[in-house]
Amino acid sequence: MRKKILKKSKPAFLAPKIKKAAKKLKSADRVKKELRMGLHNLVIPRGAHKRKRILGRGSGSGHGGTSTRGSKGQTSRSGHGFYLGFEGGTSPLIRRIPKRGFSGRVRDKYQIVNLKDLVRVKQESINPDLLETKGLIKDKTRPVKILGEGEVKSPLTVQAHAFSKAAVKKLEGAGGKIVNIKDAVTS
Repeated sequence: MRKKILKKSKPAFLAPKIKKAAKKLKSADRVKKELRMGLHNLVIPRGAHKRKRILGRGSGSGHGGTSTRGSKGQTSRSGHGFYLGFEGGTSPLIRRIPKRGFSGRVRDKYQIVNLKDLVRVKQESINPDLLETKGLIKDKTRPVKILGEGEVKSPLTVQAHAFSKAAVKKLEGAGGKIVNIKDAVTS
């Protein structure tokens, strides 16, 4: 029975192991279980690991001449990386265009709220915190400007960073009070 198992086994690299296992184990079933393919008896196939390329050792090595780097010139040298915007050696665009003028200071981007929106809030004292909770502005830390579109009939106390002239005129005409937050912070 043991001889039949040895004849049926096909992988050549397992043949010595089969003989050793057949000597140690008595029954044929146990030999089959022991010789099952698994991680414990895998062998790396021949030619799986290649040698490192040896470069620049003459034409007989197979990598002589240009040493696998193509041809002569900048790309065949070490450290040949090109910077972003490289145009093949000509003067790049960024150096060809004139540089004149200046960029001014960055201006505050106001969040705009109109008087008609303030009337809908239906509160006498209005500040950026309240405007943010009501959804009229996105961020209470950014500056708020009140514009004069709409009519105000009841007196309102409005706190904001800036006001248009029309808004000031309409709010004070209705008996309201204006508090400029920029002035309050600096003083």
